[in-house]
Amino acid sequence: MKCLVIGLGRMGGGIIRRLKSKGHYVAGYDRDEKAREVLKDTAHILDDLSQLKDFFESQRKFVWLMVPHEAVDQVLDELMPFLSEGDIVVDGGNSFYRDSQKRYQKLKERGIHFLDVGVSGGVYGEQVGYCLMVGGDKEAFEFIEEALKDLSYEGRGYAYLGMSGAGHFAKMVHNGIEYAIMEAIGEGFELLKESEFGYDLSQVARIYNAGSVIRSWLMELTQKVFEEFGDLEDLKAYVEDTGEGRWTLLEAIQRGVPVPTIADALFMRFRSRQENSFRDRLLAGLRYEFGRHQVRKKDE
Repeated sequence: MKCLVIGLGRMGGGIIRRLKSKGHYVAGYDRDEKAREVLKDTAHILDDLSQLKDFFESQRKFVWLMVPHEAVDQVLDELMPFLSEGDIVVDGGNSFYRDSQKRYQKLKERGIHFLDVGVSGGVYGEQVGYCLMVGGDKEAFEFIEEALKDLSYEGRGYAYLGMSGAGHFAKMVHNGIEYAIMEAIGEGFELLKESEFGYDLSQVARIYNAGSVIRSWLMELTQKVFEEFGDLEDLKAYVEDTGEGRWTLLEAIQRGVPVPTIADALFMRFRSRQENSFRDRLLAGLRYEFGRHQVRKKDE
């Protein structure tokens, strides 16, 4: 099966290499010439989207988008003139599921299938396979199922989850859960670090993975963090978020579903980006006013 991957960043490159390793004929395209140059020795690279007709010849087109969610509509507008009825477009990025549903309807009017596929696995997915959560028309899913199976973890890390939006909704919640687990790991290891026992934290993480009920891939990565970065003194306490945690929280609010752990994890990421927080300066001032507790000034 032929596939064109648009977006040749880290994840897009991983999708290409894994598909090729499984025997699929895959091409790549990116608007950025430098990105195309990086993968020119790995796969057939298109210099212009108009070349996709020659690539697919008379076959049904299967195009996989691996671009930031802000760029999906622009890429679809550029791609549309080269698509035909029956073709399949996959959005494998972290798009908001309501946006995916709108895109599904827009392409459906042209007779084109649009699948929203949540992709998890990070940089390791290329070697061990990805977790793929699929929403959209089942007929389109079945047409590309062989490719999904080959991309997936152990050939079983994929599933058709339902109508349009189901894939990206599942990935959104997945990332919200991820936020919460990471926050719990961070809090627990900070308490270990501040204890009287002088733990080797990489060893604690290692033993937590040896049969304990909290063993996980994230715990394995925790061990790697301590092995690579030591006491973390060279890392800045700044944690970014890319939107999925916010979307998860907003959905929970709209549906009246309590998700306090996920909410706290998201707010703690916001907190990590505050330097010399106004709120904390106010709290220090209040403590001084009601109890004459010591305050520390900038020049001290």
